[in-house]
Amino acid sequence: MAGGHLAGHKSAAADLGAWLCFGDESGQGLRPPKGRTWGRRGQTPVVTVTGGHDTRVSLAALIAVRPGCGPRLIWRTHRARRADKRKGFTETGYARFLDAAHQQLGGPLVLVWDGLNTHTSRAMRELAAARDWLTVFQLPAYAPELNPVEPVWSHLKRSLANLAKRDITQLTVLVKTRLRQMQYRPGLLSGFLAKTHLDLAPLQ
Repeated sequence: MAGGHLAGHKSAAADLGAWLCFGDESGQGLRPPKGRTWGRRGQTPVVTVTGGHDTRVSLAALIAVRPGCGPRLIWRTHRARRADKRKGFTETGYARFLDAAHQQLGGPLVLVWDGLNTHTSRAMRELAAARDWLTVFQLPAYAPELNPVEPVWSHLKRSLANLAKRDITQLTVLVKTRLRQMQYRPGLLSGFLAKTHLDLAPLQ
């Protein structure tokens, strides 16, 4: 897995004619994010919550950009089974996600993501090295503001605020609907990219 400065990922993508992809992972449980709503004066609105804290759906997403193309959002959901030791995406799960993104985008990928253990493990390095269409760069430590997928999660969680889901299946359907809506809003995705203040203008 290649390391490098942030300036390197843009030139690498340009040299390869590749999609520059920013990746990240998140999760959402049945307990809704806190949000504001209307209510009678002196009466705090209450949202009834079902399910436990460990009932979650894991999410992985990429925002991809390439010269002459609008920004693209590609995502996957994952629901861990009770027997799974790891609740989020495994290295194999990430590899399948990247394979699907490569097929969907139709070109090589330059992937930029953070230093999550799963991203930097030996297994992930080997999976990346086996894919000649994939080049990987790591974001600096403690720099979520440089990743345009972070605003995707913020936007998603705001849209879920105060919504009580009966079960994990209903939550998963709702999350997929919200992410699908974002996919068809290139202006919104461009806004997420702009929030990073990275020099990506020629790629959008």
